Amino acid sequence: MNSSTQLDESVRAELTALRDSIDNIDAAVVHMLAERFKCTQRVGRLKAEHNLPAADPAREARQIARLRQLAESAKLDPAFAEKLLNFIIAEVIRHHETIANEHVNSGDPEPT
Repeated sequence: MNSSTQLDESVRAELTALRDSIDNIDAAVVHMLAERFKCTQRVGRLKAEHNLPAADPAREARQIARLRQLAESAKLDPAFAEKLLNFIIAEVIRHHETIANEHVNSGDPEPT
């Protein structure tokens, strides 16, 4: 066995270990997003029951500013973090609008 074969094996082993970690992180991200969306679905139902708007621009702006600061602290590009959060927020608003429409169409009485 020559040194280039050993190097190739060590590089392959390191790549495998790193990719295994990436796969674990990806799985954790998916599970965290699923938990986040479970909470936002509950928020959407609460908003629908009380005739609150699907979007909350002030809250969204605070969250974006907060996430940008967290990203900077974590050495992550704040612009990337903001794009990601904007994507998530858009999906949450879409869910909230759907929940509100379902609530209106269900014939549930308006809260008093």
